[in-house]
Formats: sequence, structure tokens, C-alpha cells
Amino acid sequence: MNKKELPLLTHKGINYLLPFIIITACFALWGFANDITNPMVKAFSKIFRMNVTQGALVQLAFYGGYFAMAFPAAVFIKKFSYKSGILLGLALYAIGAFLFFPAMRSGNYYPFLVAYFVLTCGLSFLETSANPYILTMGPEENATRRLNMAQAFNPIGSLLGMFVAMNFIQARLDPMSTAERAMLPDPEFEALKRSDLATLIAPYLAIGIIVIVMFLVILMARMPKNGDSDKRLHFGATIRRIFLIPNYRQGVIAQFFYVGAQIMCWTFIIQYGTRIFMGQGMEEQAAEVLSQKYNIAAMIIFCFSRLIATYLMKFFDPGNMLRTFAVAAGMFTLGVILFQDIWGLYCLVAVSACMSLMFPTIYGIALKGMGEDAKFGAAGLIMAILGGSILPPVQAAIIDMGTVGASFPAVNASFILPFMSFVVVAWYGTQAYNRRKINTAA
Repeated sequence: MNKKELPLLTHKGINYLLPFIIITACFALWGFANDITNPMVKAFSKIFRMNVTQGALVQLAFYGGYFAMAFPAAVFIKKFSYKSGILLGLALYAIGAFLFFPAMRSGNYYPFLVAYFVLTCGLSFLETSANPYILTMGPEENATRRLNMAQAFNPIGSLLGMFVAMNFIQARLDPMSTAERAMLPDPEFEALKRSDLATLIAPYLAIGIIVIVMFLVILMARMPKNGDSDKRLHFGATIRRIFLIPNYRQGVIAQFFYVGAQIMCWTFIIQYGTRIFMGQGMEEQAAEVLSQKYNIAAMIIFCFSRLIATYLMKFFDPGNMLRTFAVAAGMFTLGVILFQDIWGLYCLVAVSACMSLMFPTIYGIALKGMGEDAKFGAAGLIMAILGGSILPPVQAAIIDMGTVGASFPAVNASFILPFMSFVVVAWYGTQAYNRRKINTAA
């Protein structure tokens, strides 16, 4: 049988369709959390009268949870099972979501960061478990394509998160501008802040309930025990072994920069669009909501592009596709930097089409052929999500400069960071493609 004809979800007489559907639903859950959170950088900045850099601490707490829990999650999964890792991840996700209520009651910013951190500790368990679990649900030859298919449901959750952020948070916050809020006396500011925080937490409490339902579904479902037979822990030896693999070692680096680029493009599109639309005479809140609509358009394009890329992967090498998409993303990012009008925003939307295949493709290439080592390998790739914690605050600090030089908008200049990140991803795609050609020739 030709490799392209291998079934995606049947292997050695086992049909993985139902487990695949159940686990794939979790991809939408963490997509929702990621993309309801990106606009909160701007929202918290307004609510607490902070600058962009302080607001970007949301991303530091959010993606810091991924970093902190990745290897503990791998050890837990190794000792127990993929299913147990997913259940613990969902439990922490729900706890973090419900912590938004006491954070709101406190009226302070930092308890929200704690809530985000706990929530994303759960997401770290989820992603460390679900991604390699999907890779085991069928023949290894098309594991990367199968992961791309599962990851196609991630942006569906992301779209819902963006929609909820726009319609149930951004549009419902008090329309008073940042400048007007800065002029309020403290008692009036406190009343306004508490009202806005009550609006902000409602979607998080709702998703906490949905996550509990998903927890119960998976708890009661019979799931395959792929990769759960060997419970022995050889942490140090395994880490040394996997980091000797070039595809894996370089994949961790590429994933760090890719995730950073993704979060920067989807977080600061709000600031980028707001500058353009306010320059056209629009009020700040209206400009923010319209910018979020462009973000939703970017995510819709991302969804369709991922489906197309997953299909094309039947015919083209994953490393070569990764390189091609990364080069295109870099070119569009140059447009984001150089154009100072609506064309720059169009380029920023187009970048999402190029990002669509990057995360699962880097993941699949890096873990290919690892077997049991994939549990710890997955942890390293999830730790690389730290790029989404480190790079956005750096970009925020550039944006807070206002202008670079005499008059060049700092928000435009800040996109040099995503551009550099896409260069790294293109390098990784090239390296992986060249290694595959050498191995095939041999």
C-alpha cells in the first residue's frame, strides 16, 4: 500500500475514530482559552489604567503556566496514562477559570495573573497529553497529517474565544477611553473598574462549567492505552537521548519562536488596528472592536488554510511546506512593518494564513519516530510555548515607545520580532527537509 493511501485512524485492526473525536474536542477548548485571552491585554490595560507592557503580564502568566508544568505533566503521564493527564489538565483548567471570581472580588490585577497561571497549568497537561496521544492513533507514517487534522479544531475554539471576547467583553466594557479613565477621581474609577471586571469574568466562569462537562465525558469514556505500557522513569537519560536528535532539538527552538510570533500577531493586532482606525477619527472602543473583527477574519483564514495545508500534506514534504509558509509569513510581516495604513492591517491578517500549519507540523516533525520518548519530547515542545510568554512583553515595550525615530509608529516597528521568528521557522523547515532528502537518498 502506498503511504499516501494509509488510513488515518485505523491501525492493526483498531478503529480510533471515537477516541480521536473526543480528544480533538479538547483542542478546541484550549484554543478558546488562548484567544479569549489575547484581547485581554488591552482590556486589563484600560480597566486598571496600565500601559501595554503591564497589560502584557497577562501573557507572561498565561504562557508561564505552560512552561512550568510541561515536564511535571510528562512525568505524570509516564507514570499513569495519557487519559489521566488529560483529566488532570481539565480539572486545573476549570479551577483556574473559577478563580476569576475571587480575583474579581479582590479588585486587584495580580490575582487574575494567578488565575491565568493555574488555568494554563491545566492547558500544559492537556497539550502535553493530547498532542502525542493523537500521534499514536494510527500509522506513524501519517502522524503529522493526523495531528494537523486534530489541530484544525483548535482555531474553531479560537474563533469562538475571539467572538466571545469581542461581543461579551470588549463591547460591554464601559466605553470611556483610556485618557478619560486616567482623569477619574479614585472613587469613580473604583466603581467603574468593578463593573468592568464583573463583565470580564462571566465568559471564564461559563467555560469552567463546560470544561467540567468535558471532564465527566472523558472520565466515563473507554480510551485506548497506546504508549501506556512502560511506566519506568528514566528522566535524565531520556532527556539526553532526545536532545541528541537534530529534528527534535531544533524543533524546540523553532516552536519557541513560532508560538511567540503567533501570540504577538494575534495580541497586538488590536493595538495595530486601533492606531489606524483612531487616526481615521474613530472612538477608541469602536476602533478596538473593529480591530477584533479583523482578528476574527484572520482566524477564519487560519482555519481554512489549515484544512488546505492538511490536504496538501498528502502530496508535499512537511518540512518543505513549513519553509514555504514561513517565508510567505515573513514577507507579509515586512508589509505590516512598512505600511502605515490599512494595507499593513491586511498584511497582518494574511500572516495567519501562513501560520496555519506551523505548530502541528513542527510538532510532528520533531516527535517522529520517538515512540515512548514522545511523552518527554512533547513536554519540551510544550515548554517551548514559553515563547508566547517572553516575546510579547518585549514587543509591548517597543509599542509603549510611541514612535521610533522622528515619527515612525512603534507599533509597526515592533513587528520586527515576528519577522525574525518566521526566519527561524523557515530555517527549521529547510533543515528538516534537507535531512529527509538525505535519508531518502540513503
